[in-house]
Amino acid sequence: MATFFGFALADSMFVGNCSISRRSLTVEEAVEIVGQGVVPCLNPSHAATIAAMRERFGIDIEIPEIPPRVSLGHGDSVMVMGVRGLPRLTDRHEYTAEEVASATFSFSVYTVSMTQ
Repeated sequence: MATFFGFALADSMFVGNCSISRRSLTVEEAVEIVGQGVVPCLNPSHAATIAAMRERFGIDIEIPEIPPRVSLGHGDSVMVMGVRGLPRLTDRHEYTAEEVASATFSFSVYTVSMTQ
């Protein structure tokens, strides 16, 4: 059973017929899950968002050179960090402290159970 970390879900992550349960996490629970080990499904364009998460919560996730292909089977999970309020970075590569402070971050974990 693997736990992945990302910023969004995609239908292609789920294999076959399955049920998906979602649970909201506190920051403390998110830190604990990351501490137990997660597989990052991020890409280099996420660097500024990861930096914002590190600054705000002390959570650091490595960005792989090539994101893995996520295939969630029975018992696998994906932890998702949702962010609202950070602008798209079109002319720079990082967020200001004010932007990070005013943004809303939320964490959820989605767990897969296979069905017939």
